[in-house]
Amino acid sequence: MAAKHLLFELGSEELPPKTLVKLSQALLDGVLQGLSAAELTFTGCKAYATPRRLAVFIENLSTQQPDKVVEKRGPAIQAAFAPDGKPSKAAEGFAASCGATFDQLERLKTDKGEWLIYKQAVKGLPTAQLIPDIIRHSISALPIAKRMRWGSFATEFVRPVHWAVLLYGNSVIECEILGLTTGSTTLGHRFHAPQTRTITSPESYAETLFQQGKVIADVEQRKAIIRDKANQAASAVNGTAHIEDDLLEEIAALNEWPVPVTGSFDPRFLELPAEVLITTMQTNQKYFPVKNASGALLPYFITFSNIESTRPESIKQGNERVITPRLTDAEFFWKQDRKKSLADRVASLGNIVFQEKLGTLADKTQRVIVLSELIATQLGANVEWAKRAAHLAKADLMTDMVGEFGNLQGLMGRYYALADNEPAEVANAIEQHYFPKQSGSPTPASQTGQIVALVDKVDTLTGIFSAGLIPTGDKDPYALRRAALGSLRIIIENELSLDIVALIDASLKQYSHSFDRDVTRKLVVDFIFDRLKGYCLDRGFAPDEFDAVISVKPVQPLDFMKRLQAVKAFRQLPEAESLAAANKRIGNILKKSDTAPATQVGGLVEAEECHLFDTAKQSASDIQPFLEKRDYQSALSRLALTEPAVNAFFDKVMVMSDDLDLRARRLALLSMLSDQFLQIADISKLQS
Repeated sequence: MAAKHLLFELGSEELPPKTLVKLSQALLDGVLQGLSAAELTFTGCKAYATPRRLAVFIENLSTQQPDKVVEKRGPAIQAAFAPDGKPSKAAEGFAASCGATFDQLERLKTDKGEWLIYKQAVKGLPTAQLIPDIIRHSISALPIAKRMRWGSFATEFVRPVHWAVLLYGNSVIECEILGLTTGSTTLGHRFHAPQTRTITSPESYAETLFQQGKVIADVEQRKAIIRDKANQAASAVNGTAHIEDDLLEEIAALNEWPVPVTGSFDPRFLELPAEVLITTMQTNQKYFPVKNASGALLPYFITFSNIESTRPESIKQGNERVITPRLTDAEFFWKQDRKKSLADRVASLGNIVFQEKLGTLADKTQRVIVLSELIATQLGANVEWAKRAAHLAKADLMTDMVGEFGNLQGLMGRYYALADNEPAEVANAIEQHYFPKQSGSPTPASQTGQIVALVDKVDTLTGIFSAGLIPTGDKDPYALRRAALGSLRIIIENELSLDIVALIDASLKQYSHSFDRDVTRKLVVDFIFDRLKGYCLDRGFAPDEFDAVISVKPVQPLDFMKRLQAVKAFRQLPEAESLAAANKRIGNILKKSDTAPATQVGGLVEAEECHLFDTAKQSASDIQPFLEKRDYQSALSRLALTEPAVNAFFDKVMVMSDDLDLRARRLALLSMLSDQFLQIADISKLQS
């Protein structure tokens, strides 16, 4: 089938830099979905994005939809004819709805019956006819939080639009997009090449903008250029650029023609915590800090200009003038905050409401202190350190520095605690109690940090649930999903033998407002274990393996993971499938039987059941030391040895004997064997 390249470009005022890449990808995704729905084929695609444009390139797009036959099913044959043999009203109505006569209908026979159908050959539409609506729909579906209008136009977009290019092959598809008539002319760089430029073909788009328009259309190419030039500029002052991905993407979204500029600042500011300087440079100014070989900050920064200036020194000096007052403010906050200790700020947490029903941050702090003491005692940790860290954990929220830079919460608490001569373990715990900050980021390294981080998250979880503010859909304003997953990661990845259900109970007991404790407890427990399931599946465990463990309701996440690892290893054994099926059979027999198992196993008759009884007694004895050490893998490996006796039993013995006493003893034997597995997991949940 014939094919041509397609290009669509939408030119606008400067687009929001933090969402540029997201908008670009969404536009491409929308176009691809539209092409797929229209059954149009292509061999490649690419999205382009700059501060003033979004573009989509589709390679070798078919020129027409394929022809196809559309079938419409009508009434069943028994309803298609009247008693006199003529077409019924239902049949005639169906034919009319298809624009056909009854004689043009056909019959469709299946194993479920016979129906009237109408088959219609539909010729595929030309691609050029379909593209405008595909693009319009893609634009309307873009994830724009707030759309705007401009001038007297009724159209809406994230920014006012000024031009639109729509080429299919070498020809323009002329249509209206957001009030603009599409053409083949674009605009280059706002200052270096403001004149219109003609795009002669879709494949020449990026090269034309680069050569004639001083625009690098590919955002990934701009990111690579910015990274390389930043490192070159830093190397010139004997340093390396500190480049974080989010800022790199934002700077690429701010520049169509990035040009590096190296500036400096007064070395006296290096006395401030490095994180303060980095945050000031990155957040306020979009600068890359510069570090030396040992990782310490140097008094330089790298910024990027969107023009090749004839007076680069003026740009450098302008940026240096701007950064100085920013750093001076940070220096002022640092000095002011040091005038008052963290401990002296705790009382002012009573002025900040955490949640209406849960009280203030001071109230939350007291709850966290109580839970920290409980968990520290259980773990044999330093109780005084845990209580002190919990007492000071939120105090830095009342400092000027954190008031200005919210992302420094916890970190500034550590600096101020060290300056107040608090123990290093306490200071580190203040910072780490916010860990893990996001998926995949580190959990607290110190035991005190682990304790405070865990109980702070559990307090938030139980408190918000008790207030009836349960997350729904994608709405989770208190980040409870992150808190639940973070709690699990802290326990599991730091191998803390803690009962999460008991911790939830202890937390719920601290609230004085009215709520149903039992209902809330179940909701929180289910919520946490739902997060645990996601955590386990992400690490390669199968859903049925998780189900096998959750069925026996372990309350310690670390213990849960040990069981899960054992089940995963067990299913690799040659006996696993047979024993899983046998346990499922045992479960069904015990569930359906109206005879209660005997209180003791004895008086068995057949050789196979006697052998199974002896085998089960021996395995019960053998696995006990493994269970005590929580070596579940060895326990299941030992239980796998029961397979021959189990199979022989089911081959030769009728469990549901007419002799009710014998039946009860056989049920007791099966229950005895099943219980051994259920001390670890319900392996009957494993699928073959």
